[in-house]
Amino acid sequence: MRLFVAIDLPPVTRAALTRLQGDLRVGRHADPDTFHVTLAFLDDQDLPLAEAVHETLSEIDMPEFTLHIKGLDVFNRARPRLVFAGVERSDPLVALHRKVRSASMEAGIALQRQRFRPHVTLARFPREMPRHELDRLGAFLEAHGDLDLEPFEVAEFGLYRSILGPDGAVHERLAAYELRDRDDLELKTP
Repeated sequence: MRLFVAIDLPPVTRAALTRLQGDLRVGRHADPDTFHVTLAFLDDQDLPLAEAVHETLSEIDMPEFTLHIKGLDVFNRARPRLVFAGVERSDPLVALHRKVRSASMEAGIALQRQRFRPHVTLARFPREMPRHELDRLGAFLEAHGDLDLEPFEVAEFGLYRSILGPDGAVHERLAAYELRDRDDLELKTP
């Protein structure tokens, strides 16, 4: 199973990004049903490792936090591979990312070292883009680069299976892991 751990988006955020895609006239658009913020890509794993990572992810203890989608950018400016909505880095988001990586490695999954650049993929591009499509992409980024969506509370994250097909990937959530409400936190006193 091709697995990843991610934060799903609320319907209002998903709808705003879908409307934004309407102005993007290049590339293969990501299916709005697959919009997410990846915390860790776990690659292809067998069932015993999937079950092991489920157990370790279940032990993550963190409070809810706010996520803010802001700005647009591309990976690899010289030859763009994809365009994405940026996710503002925050201490809680980085902490959750680290805990997910640690839990995955504890379960026996070898993860590649990668810089954590949280984002939501809007579209992917072929290896070679014609000049007119690069110009359209540039105009889109110029027109919408100041994207600033309403922040939302992250109350859970999930373990997902990605099923690759000719029309792109289909994502199936295998498990959800709740974060605690800030009001439920107990103060530790000496």
